[in-house]
Amino acid sequence: MPEVSESPSTVSDVMTQTVVSVGRDASFKEIVGLIDQWRVSALPVLEGEGRVVGVVSEADLLAKEEFRDTEPVLLQARPSSTGDPFVARTRRLADLAKAGAVTAGELMTSPAITVRADATVAQAARIMAQRGIKRLPVTDVHGILQGIVSRSDLLKVFLRTDEDIAQEVRNTVLAQLTPARLRASVDDGVVTLSGDVRDRSLVPTLARLTRAVEGVVDVHIELAGQGSS
Repeated sequence: MPEVSESPSTVSDVMTQTVVSVGRDASFKEIVGLIDQWRVSALPVLEGEGRVVGVVSEADLLAKEEFRDTEPVLLQARPSSTGDPFVARTRRLADLAKAGAVTAGELMTSPAITVRADATVAQAARIMAQRGIKRLPVTDVHGILQGIVSRSDLLKVFLRTDEDIAQEVRNTVLAQLTPARLRASVDDGVVTLSGDVRDRSLVPTLARLTRAVEGVVDVHIELAGQGSS
């Protein structure tokens, strides 16, 4: 069975183009005010003609509150995820520096983690999951801000109608079979492939290609003479 040529949704399809951002000189209180006003968790920091140089998040701002009442004890730094005390102390020093920061340039995490507008939704989701972040600035090849994409934006692919999903499964997956002996039905994003296929070794490939269709929640395969898989 040949590989299916897919045209997955890209970040540009789901991103928000109107982005609230700040310059390096934006004050601490200005940043907090914008985050509260626009109900966002982070702001891109721009310079020049709109090049993203960093991101200020709620976590960056909270360092000031964390160290408000006590002097940080670096020797008792929280363990790092690697268990390395040097890494823990280094991160604690970074937290301490941000506690004394008063501008976006001092507070921001840099370089910024960004994504290109032509990246797939799946690629953006992997970056967010691996880096533990909620929003990604979207940039062009020169690093100029194009928009922003959030976790909720990436979930929009699951708003596709069942009929849209079924039609794409028929056109991009089942059409690869000659002759076609399978039918596709979709209920609440769950695809059921029923019928028969001569070469049962193709079943795992069918399942994988069907799951790759955007909006698919799960796949059930009901072949003649055997139960669901």
